[in-house]
Amino acid sequence: MATRNDTAALPVKGGAAPGRPPEDAAAEKERRRRDRLSRRWQRDIRWSPYAFVSPFFLLFVAFGLFPLIYTGWASLHQVELTAPTDMNWVGLRNYTRIFDDDFFWNAAKNTLTIGIISTVPQLLMAMGIAHILNYKLRASTFFRVAMLAPYATSIAAASLVFVLLFGRDYGMINWALDTVGINPVDWQNDKWPSQIAVSSIIIWRWTGYNALIYLAAMQAIPHDLYESAALDGANRWQQFIHVTLPALRPTILFTVVVSTIGASQVFGEPLLFDANKGTSGGAEHQFQTLGLYLYEQGWVAQHLGRASAIAWTMFLILIVIGIVNYVISRRLRASS
Repeated sequence: MATRNDTAALPVKGGAAPGRPPEDAAAEKERRRRDRLSRRWQRDIRWSPYAFVSPFFLLFVAFGLFPLIYTGWASLHQVELTAPTDMNWVGLRNYTRIFDDDFFWNAAKNTLTIGIISTVPQLLMAMGIAHILNYKLRASTFFRVAMLAPYATSIAAASLVFVLLFGRDYGMINWALDTVGINPVDWQNDKWPSQIAVSSIIIWRWTGYNALIYLAAMQAIPHDLYESAALDGANRWQQFIHVTLPALRPTILFTVVVSTIGASQVFGEPLLFDANKGTSGGAEHQFQTLGLYLYEQGWVAQHLGRASAIAWTMFLILIVIGIVNYVISRRLRASS
């Protein structure tokens, strides 16, 4: 009996293979197109976020990480600004020299006192202004935008105005003091008056900025808490103490840390307030900050290695501030 293979027709030798039907070829082409689009979509989903954030990291590497590493290396060498490639290894000598330098400790004390004088009143005023703006006021948008005007003003313009205000002979502040019987104050040459004057520039520029941060945090507090407090008989002041302030603790901590970091880097205000237009922070260094001292060592004395050691010391101080912030934040979260 013949099998099926015996009866099947043999293919023609040397003939062409039977072609696929046109509809199968079109389906295969469509499937390949879909696979190609799917792979492209997956690559897009996977790599697009990295492409979007890459400009920031490229700029951070160029202007943040590289200067940090270079100054760390330069702080261990004796190197001058006029010949930055000629480095002589000195180890930690730059650090020991600045720690033995009385001007460094004077600048550190001035930075601390100016930071306290400027940060504490600034944040208290910002809290009060935010509390007032949190009420329903006419033209509230205008007042909120006006809060940012000092922040948008350049340091040079603000310092120029405050130099005129705090002038010894013709300043408006001394004129106002004279009208109430107080002797004129030498705001630029005496230690504490000069630090108060420099702090007033910082307060004027940053109070509105912090007030808007507090205002945004206040508006995120649920109104149910205020209504419950009002039902319990709490007045406005008691609501502020027992509802607003506890809810603002993380925001307050944030502004304290940011203001402390800013205070440790104060540079433009004391530089422009100096009557001698130098980097010494007054004739007796009475308001020279660490930023001014760093600039004086690096760009006036041209000791690039010593200036790098000062920069890294300031950086380590900021790291300590960050660690303290982390510890306090954890304790606040645990207590809440």
